[in-house]
Amino acid sequence: MESTPIKVLVVEDQPKILKNQLKLLDGASELSVVGTAMSGEEALQEIPRCQPDVLLLDLGLPKMSGIDVTREVKAAWPEIEILIFTIFDEEQKVLEAIRAGASGYLLKGATADKIVEAICDVRAGGTVIQPNLARILLKHFRIDETAPATKVRRTAIDSTPLEKPLSEREMEILQLIAKGVSNHEAAAMLKLSKATIRTHLEHIYVKLDVTNRVEAVTEGIRKGLIDM
Repeated sequence: MESTPIKVLVVEDQPKILKNQLKLLDGASELSVVGTAMSGEEALQEIPRCQPDVLLLDLGLPKMSGIDVTREVKAAWPEIEILIFTIFDEEQKVLEAIRAGASGYLLKGATADKIVEAICDVRAGGTVIQPNLARILLKHFRIDETAPATKVRRTAIDSTPLEKPLSEREMEILQLIAKGVSNHEAAAMLKLSKATIRTHLEHIYVKLDVTNRVEAVTEGIRKGLIDM
């Protein structure tokens, strides 16, 4: 847990939904909402002023889409983590947002606890993907060899053994994150603390030479470590 609150900029073009989001986040000691914006253009203007750690970003913005905003933000401020928030389960658009640099995805209607946990996860270097999208992502990144290079590795099969093999517990956790399970859910399922899960994830990242969950899963597939 961070010693200081995570600074969040909320970007949402519908006033009622924005008000509800702010209400859900109000009182979460882990977070501090440092600003709001009702368009992508306004968000880009607000970022230098409020210097957020995480952007909670609506995917379906008018004019400048959430995908466009993600691309612009990651180009100018790569250290800012982006969590896509949408009312639509639009796999293709979410894939595009992740390609552009988003660290995760939640449907509007998620509970306050789920949203706060997701923001904390992406701030800590994690990736938040719901189980149904995780399966689509795995299929997508496995077969897509022609797409432009991104931070997500391509998944041509590589049978070269890892220099440091994953432990049995690390393999178990890798399988769970491939199903879209969050740190909190994995901790409950394995009867471990969230801190222990994070430590195992750090070890997995080092051994697979990756930096986040999506890369870990795609590299796990490439290495034949994950059952499809």
